[in-house]
Amino acid sequence: MNIDSELNREQAEAVRHTDGPVLILAGAGSGKTRTIVYRIAYLLSEKKAEPWNILALTFTNKAANEMKERIMEMVPSEGRPMAVSTFHSACMRILFAHAEKIGYPAKFEIADTTDQKNIMKNVYKKMMIDPKSFPEKMTLNKISGAKDELMTPDVYERENADDYGSFQIAKIYREYQHSLKSNGMMDFDDLIMNTVRLFKEYPEVLEHYQDRFKYIMVDEYQDTNTAQFELIRLLSAKYRNLCVVGDDDQSIYRFRGANIYNILDFEKNFPECHVVKLERNYRSTGSILDAANEVISNNTERKEKALWTEKTGGNKIRFRQLDSAAGEAAFIADDIRSKVESGHRHYGDFAILTRTNIQSKELEDALRIRRIDYDVVKGLRFWDTKVIKDLTSYLMTVDSAVNDIRVRRIINVPKRGIGDASMNKAEVFAAANNMTLFEAFGSVDNITGIPAKAKNAIKSFREMILNIREEMKGKRFSFCLNRILEETGYMDYLLMEAETPDKYREYKEYIQKLRETLDAYEDETDEPDLTDFMRVNGLEGNNLDKSGSSDSKDKVLIMTMHNAKGLEFPEVYMAGMEEGLFPGFASIHSDDDMAVEEERRLCYVGITRARENLTMTCARQRMTNGELRYASASRFMKEIPKELLDMNVTPEKTERKSYESSYSSETSRRAFDETPKAFSPGFKKRSIASLKKGSDIQKVLPDYKEGERIRHFKLGEGTVLSIKDGGRDYEVTVEFDSVGVRKMFAGFAKLKKV
Repeated sequence: MNIDSELNREQAEAVRHTDGPVLILAGAGSGKTRTIVYRIAYLLSEKKAEPWNILALTFTNKAANEMKERIMEMVPSEGRPMAVSTFHSACMRILFAHAEKIGYPAKFEIADTTDQKNIMKNVYKKMMIDPKSFPEKMTLNKISGAKDELMTPDVYERENADDYGSFQIAKIYREYQHSLKSNGMMDFDDLIMNTVRLFKEYPEVLEHYQDRFKYIMVDEYQDTNTAQFELIRLLSAKYRNLCVVGDDDQSIYRFRGANIYNILDFEKNFPECHVVKLERNYRSTGSILDAANEVISNNTERKEKALWTEKTGGNKIRFRQLDSAAGEAAFIADDIRSKVESGHRHYGDFAILTRTNIQSKELEDALRIRRIDYDVVKGLRFWDTKVIKDLTSYLMTVDSAVNDIRVRRIINVPKRGIGDASMNKAEVFAAANNMTLFEAFGSVDNITGIPAKAKNAIKSFREMILNIREEMKGKRFSFCLNRILEETGYMDYLLMEAETPDKYREYKEYIQKLRETLDAYEDETDEPDLTDFMRVNGLEGNNLDKSGSSDSKDKVLIMTMHNAKGLEFPEVYMAGMEEGLFPGFASIHSDDDMAVEEERRLCYVGITRARENLTMTCARQRMTNGELRYASASRFMKEIPKELLDMNVTPEKTERKSYESSYSSETSRRAFDETPKAFSPGFKKRSIASLKKGSDIQKVLPDYKEGERIRHFKLGEGTVLSIKDGGRDYEVTVEFDSVGVRKMFAGFAKLKKV
């Protein structure tokens, strides 16, 4: 192992400094994992440390296994007994040896998510807690947060004595812990919390593990929480040979309990520590790194450092402002296709990064229309999310109820007391009588074996569907959606299902996006039909790539910036770079000064995912929560020097308007009310164009002719069949390659000649 020839100067310094506390500040793309592996190999081969005296901690099994494999390649014999694991795995092994000391059985069980849910249901029943007041998943999330901070039920109750809701959660927390322990179980958060407790209550146990693990290394240290910090502090207290590796500029998981001050205050907690900065980047071009450095330098709570590379220069960062979110998505999709068709790229070279999951809807539409295969990383495609699949199944059941799979999906969502056994009998009856499942519901009294309670529930479900079907005649599809939400109590159901308030808000955003998509489809379609709507927006394109095969791995990836951490791509698009979206309004108006700083760190992570080319886009207007919002470019765009940008407008000059229509405000208020019954039964949406004072649409003869090829921002390319004078505007009939014949007004559709 020739360290000086195989590592750069700073990496070699980090490897050789093995005694005492060490803080390795490893910037993005700086060879962090390589440095860790070499350091462990150096301890084993050069310092002759015993392998069982080394403990390396990381956050995922994948990272731990990768580290083990790379160490074994370098020092195959010495590395075999070494402990490389996640925090939870290490604590579990310690507790299996000593659990009885803190009152648990030696062979305690780990409570998984299902176990936790069942235990919490019993706790609620025992304490007569209303799940609507304290949704179980939200309560479990609060308890998890308390354990991350090493707060017992007594401490949590004392800290929240003046807050009724949190005070009640403290009581639930106490009963939940009692139930776990009485069943001989710990949940995952208990593993770390109870190990810390074990060490503090039994110093001899702590000393045993201190003597065993004389050299401790922690990866991704910026992501540690309070409990993990205390665990590390206790284990390393005797020999103080603690090496932590991380980057405060990439601390983006505060919502999961990560405490950035663990890394920022490391030198205070370990005054004798040696600091090594890995600033040489092996991933990105100079222009990309210059932009990242300029953005992150605006944070005040950080360690001073700046990435650099020998790959100086590089293409400028492109910044484009588009008219709308759909236009932004169309630009990105066309740009990707153009680069692939030029022969310079493959679809797998591209990643589109977003701030929120909901942004993927327009991007998915644009890619699907252009027959570009894609995947949504660590998330579901818009049409595959549970909320959307539930509600589109309801819509199609109200429309026709011919699809038994859709009916079966929603018959017990929300729960109506209709079990699988009853549904199986109904399906057998339907098949025997050549009926659809919904038709069989009309004869449920003739189906033997279904309990009376379930029969009544089936009758109520059928009556509800038929009533909504009758009501929706001549009404907008969005009206039907509102009635479904109201009659089923689906929003209350989602409130119970949500793990956090943010998750519940995300669910509501999906529903609002579905509502907007329904209305946009009706506005653009001469004879709207729900089956056609599903074909165009939902079912078509789920298995497409450029050859029509679902097996292709050459796919564009869509992901949030949180999910992009640790990845890199030749071509990166950061979409939605707008003030109010990134950073979001919640961060901008937060009392917490660190909120915007964390958003800026997230932007830094996004920028540093790009190896060669980075494109950042924003929209002048975007439908958000039912409102047509106008926004300027994100403050983060304005922090990038102009000489680094190739732009169609300077970020400072992006116009921001305060206009909000009366329609949009009302829709937003109703759509985001906690109780769906606030929806007005008579509400009928109008097109955005008809709401603008004076109307932005002008009657201008199109620059294309019948028979010519055009492109629509959402529907893709097609052939013009006819152009007629429709009074206030020209009516254009187009046969689109993807969705067939559509009629639309020229001024509203903004068709472009190919």
